[in-house]
Amino acid sequence: MTKQNHVLSTSLVSTFISSNSSPTTIKKPLAATTLRRLITTAIARKKDSVNGCDWIVDTLMTTTLFTRSPTRDLDLGASNWIVRRPSALGVFDEIMRAANGKQIVVFLDYDGTLSPIVRDPDQAFMSDSMRATVKEVAVNFPTAIVSGRCYDKVYSFVRLGELYYAGSHGMDIKGPSKGPNKCQKVHLQPALEFLPMINEVYRTLLEKTKSIPGATVEHNKFCVSVHFRCVDEKRWSTVAEQVRSVMKEYPKLRMTKGKKVLEIRPSINWDKGKAVEFLLESLGFANRKDVMPIYIGDDQTDEDAFKVLGDKGNGLGILVSHIPKATHAFYSLEEPSEVMNFLRRLVEWKRLNQRGQL
Repeated sequence: MTKQNHVLSTSLVSTFISSNSSPTTIKKPLAATTLRRLITTAIARKKDSVNGCDWIVDTLMTTTLFTRSPTRDLDLGASNWIVRRPSALGVFDEIMRAANGKQIVVFLDYDGTLSPIVRDPDQAFMSDSMRATVKEVAVNFPTAIVSGRCYDKVYSFVRLGELYYAGSHGMDIKGPSKGPNKCQKVHLQPALEFLPMINEVYRTLLEKTKSIPGATVEHNKFCVSVHFRCVDEKRWSTVAEQVRSVMKEYPKLRMTKGKKVLEIRPSINWDKGKAVEFLLESLGFANRKDVMPIYIGDDQTDEDAFKVLGDKGNGLGILVSHIPKATHAFYSLEEPSEVMNFLRRLVEWKRLNQRGQL
């Protein structure tokens, strides 16, 4: 872990926020020949439109169909997806050969990555074994949690002070509170001016959704999450319409979708990808060919981070999913248990590498 006591300047933060982040064709990594050979497919994808709520209902129905047919038998399309997005465990040795001699930096989503997706978002606890694994990762590599949850909530789940945290989809970034890097002054809240507006939207959505059984509204400091995992499918569109009716009054906010959750956040050029760039810069690792960032996540909001690493060509994204889906990630893992196995292998690789046994 770098010992630098680095704080980004205001001008650099402004550069991050103002730079163009529109979707472009994915670039192949240029960090190593092995990595280039592994990544054989690069296609352009459009981000989902957030104008109207048809996209919400369509996506939710698709998710339901997958849920109702949880077969693991791969059809041709799924097989092709697995070929293009191979298991990070299956090609682990090749990934590590590409990482040899480089500083690995680990970025981890929380829900669905370190913990299972559960019906009650307040019960999304990580296992003790996962916590111990993440702690070992943080001992060996600079490690950050990048989550849609607010900092306080995700920290209450993870309970590891050695990590960097980027809560509220990267809008609430803090450095370690313990360990060798606790003195690093890493702190950023690019959407601070929106806090009163977010508080107001939270109260309004609580009132708007209280008549919908199963709907819950979560305050994540710089964003509001409307969960409908426990809502009857016939009322999903009602949830979407209620949220959209509130959004009409707040043109400076935008709505995105996750796994049975609608996210309302400030309409600024900031996301998980920007948070990754900020943290790499804060650690002194930006634009270095001897650094390999690895980002593991399962949510649509993680795609911004996958894309940033793909465009820069020196890092890789790993999507956590057991079903094929469009992604900017280069590899896949099926579930949190595989994430834990991958992280354990990463730690063991580091130890063997230090002993000169690789």
